[in-house]
Amino acid sequence: MASQTQQLENPAPPGLGYPTETYERRHFNENNGALTVYFKKLSFVLGSLFGPRGGRFMNAPYGAFQSTVDQTAAAANTAYAMTLNTVDYANGVSVASNSRITVADAGIWNLQWSGQFENPDSQDHDVRVWLKINGTVVTGSTGFFAVPSKHGSVNGHALVGWNYFLSLNATNYVELWWETDSTQVSIQSYAASGNYPSTASLIATMTFVSNIT
Repeated sequence: MASQTQQLENPAPPGLGYPTETYERRHFNENNGALTVYFKKLSFVLGSLFGPRGGRFMNAPYGAFQSTVDQTAAAANTAYAMTLNTVDYANGVSVASNSRITVADAGIWNLQWSGQFENPDSQDHDVRVWLKINGTVVTGSTGFFAVPSKHGSVNGHALVGWNYFLSLNATNYVELWWETDSTQVSIQSYAASGNYPSTASLIATMTFVSNIT
C-alpha cells in the first residue's frame, strides 16, 4: 500500500514452514496462502510503480540551494567561486565549504543554476561562468554573457542561467566559478519590496538523471 507521503510499502517475504515427511494439505494450504498474499502485495507495488504517474513513488537524489548574500569581484578578470548559504531541499546532495555541491552517489547529474547580476556602470560589462569538478576546470563549460549598463537612474540587471549534464562519482563535488571584466559587476540579492518577494543572488539545483552505463 502507499502511505500519505506516497511511499510504497516494501512487502516482507513470507515465512514459510518446513514441509513434513509426508504430504499434508494443511501445510500446503498455509504456505500457498502466505505466497498468495505476498505476490498480491508485490503485484500492487509493481503496478503502482510502473503504472500511470508511477514516478511519484521514486525517491531519486536531488538538491536545491541558494545564496541570500551579495557576491562581488574584488579584482577584474579574476576567478571567484560562487557561494551558496541556504539549503532548500537535499536528498543525497550537500554543499561543503560554501561552494562545493557534493553528491553521495555516482551517476549522470543535471546541474542547473541562475544568477542575478547587476551593473551600475554606464557601459556594458562581460562575465564568464564555468565549472570545476573536484577542483579541476571542466573543458568547454565556460559561458560568456554581457550585463547591460545603467539606464537613467536604474542599474543594469541580467538574470542568467543554464544547465549542465555531468558524469560524477560518489563524493565528487562541483563548483560554479565566475569572473568579470569590471569590479562594478556583482551577483546581487534583493530584499522584498512592494508586491514582490526577495531575490536570491544565486540559485543552483542538482538532480539525479541516470546511473552510469
